[in-house]
Amino acid sequence: MKNNIALGLMSGTSADGLTICAVTVRPFSVLAFKNYPYPPELQNKLLNAFTFNAPQLSELDFELGRLYARLAQKFLRQSGLCAKQICVVGSHGQTVYHGPQDKNPNTLQIGEPSFLACALNAPVVSDFRPKDMALGGQGAPLVPFFDAFLWGKRAPRTVVNIGGISNVTAVGRGIKTTGFDAGPGNTLMDLFCQQTLHRPFDKNGACAAKGKADEKLVKQWLLLPYFTKRPPKSLDKNTFGQPFLQKYVREASAQDTLATLNLFTAAAITRALAFLPKPARGKIAVCGGGAYNATLLENLRRLNPRAQIYTTQQDGLHPLAKESAAFAVMAFEALNGRTNHCARATGARKNAVLGKITLCK
Repeated sequence: MKNNIALGLMSGTSADGLTICAVTVRPFSVLAFKNYPYPPELQNKLLNAFTFNAPQLSELDFELGRLYARLAQKFLRQSGLCAKQICVVGSHGQTVYHGPQDKNPNTLQIGEPSFLACALNAPVVSDFRPKDMALGGQGAPLVPFFDAFLWGKRAPRTVVNIGGISNVTAVGRGIKTTGFDAGPGNTLMDLFCQQTLHRPFDKNGACAAKGKADEKLVKQWLLLPYFTKRPPKSLDKNTFGQPFLQKYVREASAQDTLATLNLFTAAAITRALAFLPKPARGKIAVCGGGAYNATLLENLRRLNPRAQIYTTQQDGLHPLAKESAAFAVMAFEALNGRTNHCARATGARKNAVLGKITLCK
């Protein structure tokens, strides 16, 4: 192996762009990371890909793979790195559909990895979820392995990633690492902003801060079956998507609606904490795009007054770099034949080496 510099690529449920991260694995450090926004037309295709027919989906799979390769090459140039320094690439791909509760459980991520392997002349590890599901797991969340890699020997804490969907991980000394999808992250707020205010998202939660949340409505939403179901559990992005807005959101001002959706995200995360070991609830490290929503953090602090709530920046990890860094590390471990899996979080029968390897030769 040339060295231990790995690239990680992550495109989340909001499909707003590709985050690329370069890391050294042992000792772990982030060398560089950058987010590349998708054009609106591509984002729209990705968000609606679950409705595509086979030819359309196949075309999008290759279109995305080619784009990943071009952006990875651009990232290396901008970061002062070269392809020869990269020993492996981890690519989560774009989730089109995630159905762990279906009669025949299934999941689908696209972004053909062969283009990355050929462009960078490096092996690519991708498609991490299916093997977990073959072992009886939910296929998600996968990041608890990385949380244990980083924080497993430190003081107990809960790591909360707020992307399109929010997920939680309990980790630290004396704790058996576990985690699950908590509920909506930014997805409902973003959708409402795009449709009503014609903005991509509510920057800093500024609009929500001006509104009054319907706390009674939030309490009603928390009675939905997903929130009372015990883990392991995971979500498809559409569970809290357009159908939810149409069915449950009452007519109100944009500010009040955003305030309610913002509180709902914080309340769903707070509800999830009840399923985690008590020692992990005292410190809550937040990452993902939601870490930059001041109103959301304020709601979390109000709902969890005894907890120390901070962003992973305080732990030396940029909140937006975490998931792409996770798949860089997971790819490195897979290439070396080492477990990169937290079966306790997904419900799989055993820990395993996840991911399919596309060789460059």
